[in-house]
Amino acid sequence: MLKIYHVAGTRSIRVIWVCEELQLPYEVETIPFSAEYRSSAEWRKLNPVGKVPVMTDGDLTLFESGAMVQYLLDRYGEGKLQPTPGTNKHAIYMQWSWFAEATFARPIGEIVNHRRVFTEAQQSPHAIEEMQARAHLCVQAVDEAMQGKDYLLGEFSAADIMMGYSMMLCEKFAPTTGYVNASAYWERLQARVGCKVARAA
Repeated sequence: MLKIYHVAGTRSIRVIWVCEELQLPYEVETIPFSAEYRSSAEWRKLNPVGKVPVMTDGDLTLFESGAMVQYLLDRYGEGKLQPTPGTNKHAIYMQWSWFAEATFARPIGEIVNHRRVFTEAQQSPHAIEEMQARAHLCVQAVDEAMQGKDYLLGEFSAADIMMGYSMMLCEKFAPTTGYVNASAYWERLQARVGCKVARAA
């Protein structure tokens, strides 16, 4: 049985969403999100930097959400939610999956960290605005990519799950308007049952 260590609003949403789309059985264990628990020896044995999520499958333990998504597809997906590996389409799938985390989520994460580390009086509006501008550039890239399409590859894939989480973060921490295609895309993603279940977990 897959076990997902989860905190609402964190990247474990991606893992639960994939399980729902693939109809895989899984168990969710919600953990405390306190700094004390996440720095405990107990939690650091599962995630060495104290972050969330963690997923176990038998004797395998993973602590990176993108790796969890890809592992589930490769081991249990039976060809679903990703193109054939080695093809150009799979390369584009990987590009958008990694873009979602490495490029898009990064400045949003910096906003979260900035607000967590500094008091409101100490926070730099200019730094936050710069990070938001970087996130908006990513929204623009998604908006352009979604011209005439419902999903990044045309049909729904795990790249959309990866991107959906980043779109959710952007809506919360770097909201923007004027990107009609990207907004409609995010609405479509939110309407999927797997997304609803993952966000409600």
